Amino acid sequence: MDNIAGSKSSLTWAVHLSVAFLVILWLFPTVGLFVSSFRTGDQIASSGWWKSMFPTEQNLVIRAGAPDTQVQQGALYVIEGDLFDGRSAGEVSVWGISSREIDAYKAGETVTLKDGSTLTVQPDGIFRMENTEEFTGSRGQRIFITATTPPEFTTDNYQNMLLDPSNREGMSKAFFSTLTVTIPSTIIPILIAAFAAYALAWMEFPGRAILIACVVGLLVVPLQLALIPLLKFHNAVGIGKGYMGVWFAHTGFGLPLAIYLLRNYMVGLPRDIIENAKVDGATDFQIFTRIILPLSFPALASFAIFQFLWTWNDLLVAMVFLVDSSGETTVMTKQIVELLGTRGGNWEILATAAFISMAVPIAVFFALQRYLVRGLLAGSVK
Repeated sequence: MDNIAGSKSSLTWAVHLSVAFLVILWLFPTVGLFVSSFRTGDQIASSGWWKSMFPTEQNLVIRAGAPDTQVQQGALYVIEGDLFDGRSAGEVSVWGISSREIDAYKAGETVTLKDGSTLTVQPDGIFRMENTEEFTGSRGQRIFITATTPPEFTTDNYQNMLLDPSNREGMSKAFFSTLTVTIPSTIIPILIAAFAAYALAWMEFPGRAILIACVVGLLVVPLQLALIPLLKFHNAVGIGKGYMGVWFAHTGFGLPLAIYLLRNYMVGLPRDIIENAKVDGATDFQIFTRIILPLSFPALASFAIFQFLWTWNDLLVAMVFLVDSSGETTVMTKQIVELLGTRGGNWEILATAAFISMAVPIAVFFALQRYLVRGLLAGSVK
């Protein structure tokens, strides 16, 4: 019965479920990274992103009550304030003044400290310290609290990473540097490969088959094999390590796939259109620009997606071929690697930086994804 016209094979549902599973598997970490980029460090440390919409219980260590904030009220010196310091209001359940006993006291209790002063912490986070003598020292009392805090989201992470010019670990410079690398590295190989693909597909000349075989052979050459020889060549011709060098490197590494993909697509175009254009007196250049390029847009878009993703997420080629005016390699992948070393405990900063690096490729992919399948499958069947 599965073969009757109009009926669906039982494998159709398996395919649909598999696709749905893969989509969910891909979206799960992406959504988690997006949500985490808007959370505070304390929230990320206390609960997973799937609990971001619910109150969470977390342990906080707060240095409160600096002596320079004390005021004299009659015979007493008083320091008071809010342990939550303007953040989303929480509710303190227990607290302590030692890391060994962070739950020694309940909210609302008054405790006598070693220096004779008293400390009271209320459930709403308001604390009050009193002493008959003036408070001394340079730092405040360390207080450990266990509090239930409501969901908290902030855009400070993005402002710090993108808009704060004083933040040397920010992503703004790396973002524009990566765009400077990626856009030309995507456009240049497309322009060159389109001309080469048209010649290999529709122009008769000696050695064409050998050139096609060479292009196919270059697809299997490991990128790492050519890094050092290509760098020596760049230094010999005076390109050195800069934007031009990294553009040419990405162009060289991307051309074999681009030529192969575009040539297979152009071969599948109707021959009658090209022959009629030649009969009407069109030159090869006119046929290429007015007929072949518009019809080849799906293949061009498919390669543009791959090349953009490769160059945007590249670290190895940028490290070898790129040094900017400041003497550093400043691309987003390099910046994230540095953040892993210097800000390994600041998960909100890492999540924000990672999502910033993902946002542009995701936008490019969804803008051009409708052309992806058509461009990749072109020439596979007749």
